[in-house]
Amino acid sequence: MSEIIHYSLCPVCGSANISSALQAKDFTVSNETFTIFECHSCTFRFTQDVPGVSDIGHYYKAESYISHTDSSQGLINRLYHAVRKFTIRQKCNLVKKVTGRGKGNLLDVGAGTGVFVKAMLEHGWQVTGLEPDADARKVAKESYAAALSPIDEFYQLPDNTFDAITMWHVLEHVHDLKGYMAKLKSLLKEGGRLLIAVPNYTSTDATSYKEFWAAYDVPRHLYHFSPQSMQTLAESFGLKILQHKPMWFDSFYVSMLSSKYKSGKTNLFSAFLTGLKSNLTTLGNKKKCSSVIYVVGK
Repeated sequence: MSEIIHYSLCPVCGSANISSALQAKDFTVSNETFTIFECHSCTFRFTQDVPGVSDIGHYYKAESYISHTDSSQGLINRLYHAVRKFTIRQKCNLVKKVTGRGKGNLLDVGAGTGVFVKAMLEHGWQVTGLEPDADARKVAKESYAAALSPIDEFYQLPDNTFDAITMWHVLEHVHDLKGYMAKLKSLLKEGGRLLIAVPNYTSTDATSYKEFWAAYDVPRHLYHFSPQSMQTLAESFGLKILQHKPMWFDSFYVSMLSSKYKSGKTNLFSAFLTGLKSNLTTLGNKKKCSSVIYVVGK
């Protein structure tokens, strides 16, 4: 029998003050509709009645799911590849800046096809990359000479090992949210930094596209974070959010996908304007960005 996860309490703060916020469709694989709930205590949102760990795998099996296939098919994926070199360089520099280290020991959780792992290796870091999808690990090895390990090894990693841990759009996929947070804290060295990038449903582009907002990405995205709920989650584990960093390109990428979901085809001009408006809002408040990198310390 398939496992379906139903929450009666908020997965972050444990409040029972939760209710349905909207319904969103899986436009990538199944065309199924899922209900997204919101906690009225901490503002955390989560996809209700999601498949369990053993049943969710087939929702990732699509050529267009770029983090696993490295596909360059289609306009949006080609644009994604065009800016990836720049964003990878930004991520490498950010890791070095927030850790204050030119070299160190890094863990990349949910490494995808290994592009970031390869870049950090080239910067002289020792890197452990974990990725649940066997096909993605194969692409990493064949295309980028990046040897990734299965995600099952996560809980066996020794504590106090890493100067930096990165999760680029990964935490929203993790079923064992609190187990992961506890282990992430234990894996960090004193003075180490945890960098968590997740979509922000309180952004202007999310508000504009509503249920068509591509970053809801149900059911693959189990959780939908606001800055407030991320702070609540971090503090519950004795962690502190030190910085909020905007991911400027995400508003444009997500808006292009969202416009396609909403109208059936990509409206580049409209999507660009929505992404631009979202970023302009962010200039006055980094917590309003389409995706936010949370720099976290003990």
